[in-house]
Amino acid sequence: MTNGRALLFDFGGTLDDDGIHWPLRFHIAYQAAGGSLGRREFEALFNTTDKDLSALPGIASMGLKAAIAAQTALLVERLPDGARIDVVKIIGKLYADALATATRNKPMLERLKQRFKLGVVSNFTGNLEPCLRDVGLLPLFDALADSALVGTEKPDPVIFNVALKDLGVAAADAWMIGDNPEADIRPATGLGMRTIWLAPLRRPLPQGLAPTHRVERLTEIEPYLG
Repeated sequence: MTNGRALLFDFGGTLDDDGIHWPLRFHIAYQAAGGSLGRREFEALFNTTDKDLSALPGIASMGLKAAIAAQTALLVERLPDGARIDVVKIIGKLYADALATATRNKPMLERLKQRFKLGVVSNFTGNLEPCLRDVGLLPLFDALADSALVGTEKPDPVIFNVALKDLGVAAADAWMIGDNPEADIRPATGLGMRTIWLAPLRRPLPQGLAPTHRVERLTEIEPYLG
């Protein structure tokens, strides 16, 4: 361990994708499966499924593939063209893409674990642990802060502090790596953490945001960590 330092990661656009949020990933998969709604109309319907997903019986034990299937089922009920959508194709694409990215990231995370304590801070649905297990990453993390279990969401500093306390590390000795500028980067900066923003270069930097570094792929972070 180097100087007791820690790395906190988001899950849902960071460990499982290079800065692409789940609503957009679902929309891409939906269109590939025959859907016709535009992104804005689709995402408005998609966003109504998050709360219902977290309230499903058995959600706490659902791995990523099962959770994707459950959310897809909730979603197609609300889509005007849901009856003709290839649900199996949506589930298969979303899970395969997330698993491939997590698998690509795993060797890097294994190297980083030799030098840092690792944690995850995520706005999630109560099943962060089984989802990380599902994609083979769970053993690499020393602390998990799942918003549904903590009782508060990012950008509330409380959820970051829960993870830092579990790791036994001060904010000044930690990095936050995430794709959401307002939920990940800005609040972590406010706590005194160093930050790495994961985002495609075409995505504009929000006003007043000053990440320590910016990358397009999660596997680019190692040189910045010292």
